[in-house]
Amino acid sequence: MEFSKRISDSRTTQLTGGITSGCEEVHKFKSYREKCNYLNSELWCRPDGYINYLQLFYCAFGQYPALGYTVLILWLLILFYMLGNTAAHYFCSNLESLSGLLHLSPTIAGVTLLSLGNGAPDAFSTIVSFVGNGTGAVGLNSVLGGVFFVSSVVVGIISILVSSQEVSIDRLSFIRDACFLIFVLLVVMLIIAIGKINLVGAIAFASLYLVYVFLVSITHACKKRDIETGIPDELTMPITDLKNPISEDSEVIGELGAPLLGSSEEKNQPSNCLVGNVSKVLFILELPLYLPRRLTIPDVCEERWSKPFAVISVSLAPVLLATLWNSEREEDMNSIESLLIFLSGGSLGLALGITALIKTKREGPPTRFLFAWLGGGFLMTVIWAYMIAQELVSLLISLGTILQISTSILGLTVLAWGNSLGDLISNVAVAVNGSPGGAQVAVSGCYGGPVFNLLVGLGLSLVLCCWAGYPSPVVIPQDPTLYETLGFLIGGLLWALVMVPKRGMRLDRGLGYGLLSIYLCFLVIRLAQSIGLLQL
Repeated sequence: MEFSKRISDSRTTQLTGGITSGCEEVHKFKSYREKCNYLNSELWCRPDGYINYLQLFYCAFGQYPALGYTVLILWLLILFYMLGNTAAHYFCSNLESLSGLLHLSPTIAGVTLLSLGNGAPDAFSTIVSFVGNGTGAVGLNSVLGGVFFVSSVVVGIISILVSSQEVSIDRLSFIRDACFLIFVLLVVMLIIAIGKINLVGAIAFASLYLVYVFLVSITHACKKRDIETGIPDELTMPITDLKNPISEDSEVIGELGAPLLGSSEEKNQPSNCLVGNVSKVLFILELPLYLPRRLTIPDVCEERWSKPFAVISVSLAPVLLATLWNSEREEDMNSIESLLIFLSGGSLGLALGITALIKTKREGPPTRFLFAWLGGGFLMTVIWAYMIAQELVSLLISLGTILQISTSILGLTVLAWGNSLGDLISNVAVAVNGSPGGAQVAVSGCYGGPVFNLLVGLGLSLVLCCWAGYPSPVVIPQDPTLYETLGFLIGGLLWALVMVPKRGMRLDRGLGYGLLSIYLCFLVIRLAQSIGLLQL
């Protein structure tokens, strides 16, 4: 109910692209004390999230703004890390186990569960942005900015780095992914042009992902049937083969290098000691970020299995859910209803903890009721990712208020870059360090991932907004900069569609530098518009 109410109350203003979330009045005051008093008196003037960053900046760091900026930016980096780490550490392992449990084919798993794992940070940030008050512009621009960054910058960097290897990619897969992404962007442009969307339209938009999954399945079936015609094995190798392209070489090196390492043990001892000390320091620093999630997310991954952590996590997970439920309710936390919710969560946690203590073994994860364990881990991972994404968006909105920068620009740049950093690192690593098939997997991810983020991340956000405000449609105010973003984005995709087939499906420097130039040109124009140097 609270979730629906939050969306319903703000559904006609979510996609606005104003400077802040409504707290720009704070800049009418000169001294930090006046600004602090204003924020303390106007309780409505705060972004969504668990921390009031405006109050923290002007009240706690008013005399030391440089320190305030440092703290907020450092916390922003930590939130980006936590969001990506939660998706990679817990989300992907749960999805991988679910894939095996459901006996999904590698193709279907790749375009569903794998895309869900890789696109989780973008999807959660988009959903949180649409749910928040007046922050829909952040979500819409962040998803478009992320799509633009991955399809232009990441593909461009990959093309430049592998150009000397004369790597070719599969024609059918490339044309399918690029054309479908252009089609989805045209649908988004149509929605923006219409200016509103109802529940049926939102569901239809999100359902286009099923069409994409069907197309991928058909393409995969055709390639399997035609495999005897001479298609290189590297172009069809599964993604799992590219996770660690040097693993086999590492084993050989380990066998050959063991005596050498042993003979020089004394020489390397100071270096090893230094590395060990640095690792310990990093572990201690990360502990406050790691423990809360480890103690509340059930994890049955064999490599990380720990019975004490498993028992504690299933005990504390219901307590965390009860706490979050009470925090979203308007009633007093000391009311009878709140107390009953806490008691219910505690009782359920106690029962689950005792059951886990009796039924699990210290030697390895459980084999019975595995779906329940995976479901619980998946749920708690989603909860944590949502909380972190909510805090991340809240901090960006606050920074927009403090710096008087449009939230749409922050979504288009900072949020999009932060969420896409993992795509940049992983796809470039797979393309450069893997076999020729690695470039195929990386490029497919650079187009398939954005399709997921648009149809599932943006699509699900629209469905939630329309559902909460049913039968009223969600109003999307006209913003010329959105057409500008979509135009440059489609232009980059068309450039790739022309250049890649023209060069015999090879990734070369011409493609890479062209994509990077298109993105930089767009970025310069948008930044010039945001500071008033250029009018649209």
